[in-house]
Amino acid sequence: MRLKSRVASWFTGLCAGVRRACLLATVTALLALHLPAHAATKAGVETQFRQWLQNDLWPEARQAGISAAAFKAAFADVKLDWDLPDLAPPGFPKAKERKQSQAEFSSPGSYFSERRLQGLAATGRSLASAHQSTLKRIERTYGVPGPVVLAIWGRESGFGRAKIPHPIMDVLATKAFMSTRPELFRRELIAALTILQSDDVKESEMRGSWAGAMGQPQFLPSSFLKYAVDFDGDGRRDIWNSVPDSLASIANYLSKKGWQGGRDWGFEVSIPGGVSCAQEGPDLARPIADWASMGITRISGKAFPPAERSASGMMLVPAGTHGPGFVVTPNFYVIKEYNNSDLYALFIGNLADRIASGGGAFRGEWGDVGKMLRSDVLGMQKALVATGYDVGKVDGLPGYKSRRSLGDWQAKNGLKPTCFPDPSLKAKLR
Repeated sequence: MRLKSRVASWFTGLCAGVRRACLLATVTALLALHLPAHAATKAGVETQFRQWLQNDLWPEARQAGISAAAFKAAFADVKLDWDLPDLAPPGFPKAKERKQSQAEFSSPGSYFSERRLQGLAATGRSLASAHQSTLKRIERTYGVPGPVVLAIWGRESGFGRAKIPHPIMDVLATKAFMSTRPELFRRELIAALTILQSDDVKESEMRGSWAGAMGQPQFLPSSFLKYAVDFDGDGRRDIWNSVPDSLASIANYLSKKGWQGGRDWGFEVSIPGGVSCAQEGPDLARPIADWASMGITRISGKAFPPAERSASGMMLVPAGTHGPGFVVTPNFYVIKEYNNSDLYALFIGNLADRIASGGGAFRGEWGDVGKMLRSDVLGMQKALVATGYDVGKVDGLPGYKSRRSLGDWQAKNGLKPTCFPDPSLKAKLR
């Protein structure tokens, strides 16, 4: 306080007679006293990080049951990874947010690379033979078919062959300290410490993606603690080096999320023009026999399996009438628990079918519907909400609630329902 008073008095005397300039200079000088002694630098942030570990993270880790010795060992060689995305270092300028108008959503068809699917399917069939006994034991234990487990294994880590580059503690510590979502990664960091303390894996082997997903199944640490299993009997849950542990952990995850044994994931179907596309969604389930009575048939020409006809199914039209249609089972939404994306779950289902029976690409063609700006779709969503529709998350991405709301609005306004946003609707729906 004495320093502030001396600075204010000095400027007052110096600037007598030029009061406005004096006032500005005085305010500037006083504000400067509250600024850090140095500009933000990486070295300064590194120092703050070490202080944060000891003063902020350690008390929480101790409360979670982490010993002082385990905590110290875990962070002995940890360093901030400045090359990770989505960082917000303290004292550094905030990254500019991308405007909605700058990002187009992709056409769904671009997700299904035929070359990639064929390659994964060929490898998956070979591995199904190589790991036949393990996969049979997994299916008996968890009720999840081997081809589905293999499909997820292939999609997530190239059947364990993909390079998993990052020391997971570096990733999680960096993101817990200075990412745009620190609380999420702080929880995962505590979970990772719990894993290390359990001696399931050495820290040097505990590697993952830039987003913190670990090992061959790409589990976050919290998922590891809930779903990873020791299936090879060596006393450790090892999703980095053990194929049986990795495959069984994937199956256990799906089982715990509600996989229904004996049921398929879904079927590609032909939907007659008179059946509204605005009936999709997990909350509009009905017996598959009811969908069949509307004239919905499997694209393969085969009948729906007798055991499936009385069970519930849901319409899915991820590109509206501009792409393939599906009747999916609750298992489709279990796959979505692994990655919350309709396209991801369709990819896994299609790949599993290829591995199991040599199936091929979806027969329905994906329209080129990825040319609109997210801001345009966002505007449509807001307009639908204003008229009383539930579009789910208002984010500029056309999820199933947005698609069916749009289809219902089209029908009520004398338009042929397509259940997908397109440029012709921008002027009509405001």
